[in-house]
Amino acid sequence: MAHPLESRLAVRRSYVMERLPLEAAAEKHGIGYNTARLWKKKGQATGDDWDRARAASRMAMGGLGDLTAQVLEDFAGLFQLTMEDIRNGEYDGLKKAEALSRLSDAYAKTMKAAGGGDPKLAKLAIALEVLEELTKFLREEYPQHLATFAQLLEPFGARVSEAFG
Repeated sequence: MAHPLESRLAVRRSYVMERLPLEAAAEKHGIGYNTARLWKKKGQATGDDWDRARAASRMAMGGLGDLTAQVLEDFAGLFQLTMEDIRNGEYDGLKKAEALSRLSDAYAKTMKAAGGGDPKLAKLAIALEVLEELTKFLREEYPQHLATFAQLLEPFGARVSEAFG
């Protein structure tokens, strides 16, 4: 069954902007999960990477600092759980040393990444912020043009993703 373009855009928007899991985004709009997965895969093949757009959206919503803080917070929780498992688990000396070594390597890499960020994602985040402002402007000042803008936004979004991503 062919779905209208609006359905695909709605699922993409829920996945990217609302950060819903793909299954929940599909369900929200009455689309099967496999169909949504296919749309996402086709988008990636044509330069519209939903995951990259989602990451850029997160940065645009709260800034790079918020994204870095969230990543570090998530990592810290996993770090603590792993340390407890190492302390309380059934590890012999060699396995314990290997687990600690891997954990410290992951910690060092995470801290280095948190300091640097991804410049491509930062550019994409700025581009998405500009598009959001343009959307607000059109909604407030030229609502009669929103339907046309929505039609242009998807193919243009792929171009923005390609240019800045």
